[in-house]
Amino acid sequence: MRFPLSLLGLSTQLPLLQNSLPDMPNKSVSEFSFKEGAEVFSPKDLIQLARPGAGVANENADLVFVPVSEYSFEEKKNNKSIFIAAIESNVQSLKIPFHKGGEAFWLDSRTVAHVVESEESKVLELYALSVKLDGSTLAASGPVLIGTFLTTSATNFRYVSGAGRLIFSDNVYADGSLKTVKKQDEDWAGRGNSAFVYDSTYTRHWDTWVGPKKPTLFSVQLHKNSDNKWILGDEFVNVLKDTEHHTPVEPFGGLDNFDVSDTQIVYTAKDPKLPEAWHTRQNIYLVSIRGGETPKELTSGKQGATASPVFNPGGDKVAWLEMEQDGNEADRNKIMIYDLSTKMRFTVTLKWDRSPSSLAFSKGGDHLYLTADDHARVKIFVVSVPPTLRQATAERDQPVHYATPLELTSSHASSAIQPLSSGRLLFTQSSLTSPNQVFILRGLDHLERDLKNQELVVYHGQAEQITHFTEDALKGKDLVEGEDFWFKSAENDVHGWILKPKGWKAGEKKKWPVLLLIHGGPEGAWEDSWSTRWNPNIFAQQGYFIVAINPTGSTGFGQSFTDAIAGDWGGKPFDDLRNGWQYVLKKHPEINAERAVAAGASWGGYAINWIQGHPEYGFNFKALFCHDGVFDASYNGYSTDELFFFNHEWGGRPWEPKSKALSQKYSPSNFVHKWSTPQLIIHGSKDYRLPDTEGIGAFHALQQLGIPSRLVIFPDENHWVLDHGNSLKWHYEVLRWFDQYVGQKD
Repeated sequence: MRFPLSLLGLSTQLPLLQNSLPDMPNKSVSEFSFKEGAEVFSPKDLIQLARPGAGVANENADLVFVPVSEYSFEEKKNNKSIFIAAIESNVQSLKIPFHKGGEAFWLDSRTVAHVVESEESKVLELYALSVKLDGSTLAASGPVLIGTFLTTSATNFRYVSGAGRLIFSDNVYADGSLKTVKKQDEDWAGRGNSAFVYDSTYTRHWDTWVGPKKPTLFSVQLHKNSDNKWILGDEFVNVLKDTEHHTPVEPFGGLDNFDVSDTQIVYTAKDPKLPEAWHTRQNIYLVSIRGGETPKELTSGKQGATASPVFNPGGDKVAWLEMEQDGNEADRNKIMIYDLSTKMRFTVTLKWDRSPSSLAFSKGGDHLYLTADDHARVKIFVVSVPPTLRQATAERDQPVHYATPLELTSSHASSAIQPLSSGRLLFTQSSLTSPNQVFILRGLDHLERDLKNQELVVYHGQAEQITHFTEDALKGKDLVEGEDFWFKSAENDVHGWILKPKGWKAGEKKKWPVLLLIHGGPEGAWEDSWSTRWNPNIFAQQGYFIVAINPTGSTGFGQSFTDAIAGDWGGKPFDDLRNGWQYVLKKHPEINAERAVAAGASWGGYAINWIQGHPEYGFNFKALFCHDGVFDASYNGYSTDELFFFNHEWGGRPWEPKSKALSQKYSPSNFVHKWSTPQLIIHGSKDYRLPDTEGIGAFHALQQLGIPSRLVIFPDENHWVLDHGNSLKWHYEVLRWFDQYVGQKD
């Protein structure tokens, strides 16, 4: 439903005459600088703040390690380390610097493995670090060299103590051998030309031109000898050799793409019979941990993407997440279980209207813990595992404890769930005010018993915090938690966040500039989680009232709400954004609507370009910022790496009638003649999801129209800005641009 301008109560954006320039603000661009100080959380503070990863507990469940990186502008270096903390005592955590980087994993409850590149031999070396917990003291000794790998690219290590084997992934050539990688690398680099030649897609993916190497899984012996010394074998077995299966699935697959029991590996891989670039179908396979056999497929072959395959503790059941639609990367995940003893496959959470993102079996194997987006939080849930039927059924009615997961956490963003002994669950959690910290839930054994007895229960336990990485650094910065708001839109109740600026006082009419943040995806959401790239608190601390709306297409508010954006990119989401904007302005008279700006990335960048061409929306923005956004929808359908995304979102391939009609209707490039607002564009040249010509094309249009505009290109960045120095430049350009148009004038 479209709203008339009279109801919006906002003046329209008027197109500029071609080649005419508006009066520029009096404030000189050279005068701009960040607000900084002991009580301000500035962009530089964000970039230098410690960045903890996910916590991983040992077998005894009494220690947890967390990888941490911390950037220093003075050293121009990203310093890496691991912290080891006691789960059940107040022992001071132990910091172990990793001066050369590398990966860590547990070998046993008192030994941490560290894999790091050797500067001399250009291979990866495996070291053992011994950890001692003695009363109130944590100490480490070592490192002791265990052995070496054959390349520098091995990763995703998972040690199976019961089998005495280490599983990891590495990239190999068509022969599948690690032994030939070094020689073939040299041959490839010295081939005498720089050409990449393709007979099928992908050509490039995310930020990389696709070369001749593919990821696969390897298995190698790793055990202690009679002298209690760790020994790494020298026979690296490619367990997927001659299968055409490649896992982890690129570009983001990792340890969540496979799991290991004492005898088998379960993994997800793209269906080898289908073109990768326009299909999302991934199959689940089972293979021996020692290789040498044909993998067994556990999926039906009719599904879409799959993720998070996990074994139960007994190794006789496998669970995974599965989407129904091939080609739809934002479909709802359902929980699938395969009983290896009966060879029966069945669905859990068939009718639950949320989409799980990770899974873990309980220690007893009769419950599943999961994370899922729900109302702008990533919560932890638990559901009972139903008994296996002896014959397949299309659908079955299940008691509520088998069909509807029970909520265990209600706020923030949880990840890396790890069930422990004695009814405990370790997990990692971030929020709008904190990077990752490690927490634990207790009393889940009693909860599981009540669920098994089919009792209706509510979990009343509280999460206990184990780590406190950034509390001292953030003390006195007064980061705001964010306030939920809900408003009526054309078809739904829609959610949003507001974050008030530092120094906010109720009743100060028209005092504060306002920034609308528009998220990407489009199937994503503004959540109660930490970000090192788009952190709302950074903008709030620079003096902006922040509005972040979760319009149609957002995740965590029901699958129909998510699905509704497909084929309607320029429709219902903008009804939601306009209604939410109007609601916030009426609710908060402290906002100065004449000092309004907006920013977005990816689909949010599309939204910025779309708003440019629709002054009738009445937002009255004085400046806009588009990061890696869509300018020409039809061109994007040809140029993007993952073709399935465009084909789903726009109703077909770009030359087909439905897609052509939608592109004609909703492509920002078709409305350039109505553009008028000063706009900043930032784009990464290694962004193969939305190539940098999208940003360059929009900039060329703005320049020829005489609209104040600036283009910032990062030749070495992808769809995100990851380099620390580039991140500081990004923040400077964005905040400088907004300050130029709505900053406080002297």
